[in-house]
Amino acid sequence: MSRTDAILARLSRLHPKLIDLSLDRMLPLLDRLGNPQDRLPPVIHVAGTNGKGSTIAFLRAFLEAAGQRVHVYNSPHLVRFNERIRLAGTLVETERLNAALEAVERANKGDPITFFEITTVTAFELFAESAADYLLLETGMGGTYDTTNVVKHPLGTIITPIDFDHQGFLGNNLADIAANKAGIFKRGAGAVIGLQQDEARRVLERAAHRLAIRPFWQGEDFHGAGADGRLTYQDEHGLLDLPPPALAGLHQYDNAALAIAATRHFGLPVDEQALAAGLRRVSWPARMQPIRRGRLRDMLPPGHELWLDGGHNAHGAAAMARTIAAMPEKPLILILGMMNTRAPEDVLAPFRDLAPRDIMTLTIPGEPNAHQGAEIAARARAMGFAAQALPSLSAALAEAARVEAARVLICGSLYLAGDVLDQNGTPPD
Repeated sequence: MSRTDAILARLSRLHPKLIDLSLDRMLPLLDRLGNPQDRLPPVIHVAGTNGKGSTIAFLRAFLEAAGQRVHVYNSPHLVRFNERIRLAGTLVETERLNAALEAVERANKGDPITFFEITTVTAFELFAESAADYLLLETGMGGTYDTTNVVKHPLGTIITPIDFDHQGFLGNNLADIAANKAGIFKRGAGAVIGLQQDEARRVLERAAHRLAIRPFWQGEDFHGAGADGRLTYQDEHGLLDLPPPALAGLHQYDNAALAIAATRHFGLPVDEQALAAGLRRVSWPARMQPIRRGRLRDMLPPGHELWLDGGHNAHGAAAMARTIAAMPEKPLILILGMMNTRAPEDVLAPFRDLAPRDIMTLTIPGEPNAHQGAEIAARARAMGFAAQALPSLSAALAEAARVEAARVLICGSLYLAGDVLDQNGTPPD
């Protein structure tokens, strides 16, 4: 076990629950540390169900193309914890991360606090002591009681599309989930909001009105779409003709437009040239990521495609299915592993019309809360799919290699996606 893993294991034992939404444990610890959350560069705070990470990836690419130094906070990580904290463009160095984690651990004095809370406090400490022009801050879950929601005066907030996810914590209807996400709104901070279902939009409108915020709405105040292999963006400032996003999928046009709107609505120093450069160079692993090299890719013969996506809910699965449907036709094979907090049926349903040749199911290695592969396969067969449980990722790929010129999509969990990148030898950087 590495020193980082040993520290993180200790921190995970400070609270019996993995998730316990509250700010009451964090605030005293932040106060002991001199309230680093009040000493951050201008913050853009992002909440939503799907598209948060991609929207932040676009924003980072735009700002860095414009010569800005950007901190980023994302979760979860795929392979290494360091991926969660990017300081002025570079993933935090391991020695510096370890020192910060241990300093915050000492300041906490053994008090009960969740893993995400104490690691978020550590991120704030690192962000506060490192120079940057902006901080792109992603919520972990929800908004109102999320650990990131201690920044009092963000430059702006973004709400990506809201759908069903984490119902056990955020509510069992869209109105409750949207109300929780709207908790990141702050009086005096602008708000840019992605495409929403009517029920969620009504809640967001009321929340913004109470704080005297006039939101900038996707589909109303700004529009972005793919046309003739380009991204066309339009708002009150005019029309932009831009290159297509480097990220695969029609949904990435929506995410890119949301990020472009944020640069303009929040007055970020990003011109059209920087937008074009950012669209060409943007990267976000495990989101319809083509795997073109590495140990796992080498298990498939020429003519096969290998794709990886961490989508794990109905909204994310629908985006994956739309992306596959827009590709030239090839035999489709799904390799699926999921956590037991998700319903396999939600992820499988959008693929009905694509008629996968086979669905190979796995138990995610090292995850005690994962669905058993045999259970996922049984539920897939009950939906009318051809499905079989395989003992390992390598066994699934060996089986997929027997289908001529197949398109193989590994999906269902970010935990599985991290294992794929690790086994393939291509971790995120």
